Amino acid sequence: MNALREFGHDVIGVDLTPPDRLRERQLTSRVLNRLGFPLDFAGADRRISEYVSTKHFDVLWVEKGLTISPKTLNAVRNSNPECRLVFFSPDNMLYHRNQSRRYLAGIHLYDLHVTTKSHNVAGLGSLGAKDVFFVNKSFDPATHRPIELTLEEKKHWGAEIGFIGEFELQRYEMTLMLAESGLPVTVRGPRWEKYFGRHPNHIVRPGWVYDVDYTRAICATKINLCFLRKIVGDQQTARSVEIPACGAFMLAERTDEHLALFEEGKEAEFFGSGEELREKAKYYLAHDSEREKIAAAGRY
Repeated sequence: MNALREFGHDVIGVDLTPPDRLRERQLTSRVLNRLGFPLDFAGADRRISEYVSTKHFDVLWVEKGLTISPKTLNAVRNSNPECRLVFFSPDNMLYHRNQSRRYLAGIHLYDLHVTTKSHNVAGLGSLGAKDVFFVNKSFDPATHRPIELTLEEKKHWGAEIGFIGEFELQRYEMTLMLAESGLPVTVRGPRWEKYFGRHPNHIVRPGWVYDVDYTRAICATKINLCFLRKIVGDQQTARSVEIPACGAFMLAERTDEHLALFEEGKEAEFFGSGEELREKAKYYLAHDSEREKIAAAGRY
């Protein structure tokens, strides 16, 4: 939205986030969400209908709007016949937990689906999407950039090896393996709480890290790990470009898409096994100049 405004477009934002996040966590809401009927606590459906009834729009851009109904999409089409309907999601929309009944019922009404999952292109077409466009992950240059850190910030956010992201068993096993090999690892993100104190080299900082603090954590870390989400078949993730954009060193899982984005050993480093991860982590912790050279090349 900010990028479109910077390009000179007139943009009206409709927040899909419930004003009271506690209502979203209530049992009824969670059950309905699992069944594919998330409640529109933000009133986004109504607000979109109100806007299009009084103003002309060229594009309705829906960012993973699971609560937007086919009725509203048809209202947009009827009141703004030239308006193009675009659905964008950074997530795997073929995975049932990322879908809703409203989304599936209205998928054919969108003129374009934009996905960051290359393996979603054919699948979305089979669900009824008219046109599907794949794009690589992207970053926000105002947020994901090299920043100078104070001594206090370096002490608070600094890490030899770090990972930012939600707990998954494979991520825990890999980071614990590094810790047991004598390498200090710091993990930040939700659902890590019960893994406090499993190993003195395995440091857990639970909870999401947002905005400039996320950038601080990346810039203060010598080796930033980039794990992918296996359950949805990721070939790249937001970290894949956010880490290099911060001018930081990335050690990521080796995939075809990662290799297409960055030259291995020159712009980023990759691993295909736990042993390779351990050996490369040890090597680059001991070779500062090589690590810093790769980090700088990855940004440009």
